Amino acid sequence: MAGSTHTVTNQAPPLTGYDVFAADRALTEAVERHLAAELREEAAAELSGTGRGCGALQTQEWGAQADANPPVLRTHDRYGHRVDEVEFHPAWHRLLGKGVSAGLTDAWSRPGGHVRRAAAFVLWTQVEAGICCPLTTTHAAVPALRADPELAADWEPRLTSRVYDRELRPARLKAGVLFGTDVTEKQGGSDVRAGSTSARPLAEAGAYELTGHKWFCSAPMSDAFLVLARAPGGPTCFLVPRVLADGTRNVFLIQRLKDKLGNRSNASAEVEFAGTWARRVGEEGRGVATVAETVAATRLDCVLGSAGLMRQAVAQAVHHCTYREASGGKLADKPLMRNVLADLAIESEAATVLGMRLAAACDAAGEGDERERALLRLAVPAAKYWVAKRCAPVAVEAAECLGGNGYVEESGLPRLVRESPLNSIREGAGNVQALDVLRTLGREPAVLDAYLTEVGAARGADHRLDSAIRGLLTDLADLAAAEGRARLLAERLALVLQGALLVRYAPPEVADAFCASRLGGDGGAAFGTLPPTLDLAAVVERARPVA
Repeated sequence: MAGSTHTVTNQAPPLTGYDVFAADRALTEAVERHLAAELREEAAAELSGTGRGCGALQTQEWGAQADANPPVLRTHDRYGHRVDEVEFHPAWHRLLGKGVSAGLTDAWSRPGGHVRRAAAFVLWTQVEAGICCPLTTTHAAVPALRADPELAADWEPRLTSRVYDRELRPARLKAGVLFGTDVTEKQGGSDVRAGSTSARPLAEAGAYELTGHKWFCSAPMSDAFLVLARAPGGPTCFLVPRVLADGTRNVFLIQRLKDKLGNRSNASAEVEFAGTWARRVGEEGRGVATVAETVAATRLDCVLGSAGLMRQAVAQAVHHCTYREASGGKLADKPLMRNVLADLAIESEAATVLGMRLAAACDAAGEGDERERALLRLAVPAAKYWVAKRCAPVAVEAAECLGGNGYVEESGLPRLVRESPLNSIREGAGNVQALDVLRTLGREPAVLDAYLTEVGAARGADHRLDSAIRGLLTDLADLAAAEGRARLLAERLALVLQGALLVRYAPPEVADAFCASRLGGDGGAAFGTLPPTLDLAAVVERARPVA
């Protein structure tokens, strides 16, 4: 017989059974803003379908199961034969299959493809971010393969397919494939030119034999990989298939899986090449240039993934505080909690608006817009630097909004907290991004013109933004000895761009709060220190996920 003390009261209901896309006003508005009119209805219907899938209880349970049951490496079969396979929980395969069918690898060949995919990526990250790694590496492989038209014609239709085929067999027999990346080596880290993996030319045109060890291999269960290795002509990009055309396994020795802080559902491996067959992609010695756009696409996914994690953290916090009562009223109506929630919501919306603007620039650049291409070269590393760094404090503060409940695994917030630092580390940590910003400014004058044109569209609308633009111009006037302040410069470039976008596109209460606290200095270092004179109730209501 249950005692009366076990009556459950004052607990928020689960945030489930809702359309994650429709409930995110910043995201829905961005999709409508950046898509041509004739694409909007179809895209909204498709994304709402994805959003309902992401908000379904079954999908959320799969995400928790995939995280709780990390992949397992099986190096040999029962007879002692080397197999080098990674085994995943069934929930992983269900989610990955749904991600592929939702178009997470299909951006390059359809109108508005990058905007539509970016929105879907933000949604799927909120289910289980580990699933998104192979979706990213597959999507990002396309521009590198286009350095070789023959390879692109052969592989791209399967890369952008909406069919998930998990079986290891020759790619020509598959309706869809996944790609991973093998770039980093233990002695070089982000300095990919320091790699020691060697590539020896074979008699077959474009074929090489690889020997070496990679310290981080993303998505080692994939059908093929982009690999950097040192050919006679210098660092070169290669395509390494898991299964050769005749059906035999390529030499792809998985040494171990990494035991990671977060992103646990996704396998990250150390792999060894020992006489591994590879096909050259692009010219010898041009490997870094060949993968440049692939790197940029992956970095943009770091921005979008961080935006998705922030959105889910904020949605959970606002949802909880909407139902939870304390001291005679709802938590969300208490002035101090409202301040915290509004501050978090502003950070989340700024990340979403910036990520989606860059996705729109990818679509425009693909159609030949050189100004948008120049904007991407500067804005992507700046955005990756700043947005990815803001993810962890947002996740931690959101967990605190739930109190002790937010520290319990069942709430889902600890998973978000563990995941939150990854995008800041992945594809070049903070210093790499900041230095890339400096190098780009020094080498390509067009990037600054494109950036200033973009933020200039908002000049005159907010005095704090105008002042920040003037201060940024002063910072940019002397780049000769700027390395020591490169992080600050990247931060200001991102903040000013976020402010300009919010002033142009967000409701006045959101733009006002952002400019006051992020550009005007009218706030503290912690969340929840916004000026109380702002319309914070409207900001929180805008961020509330309506289940």
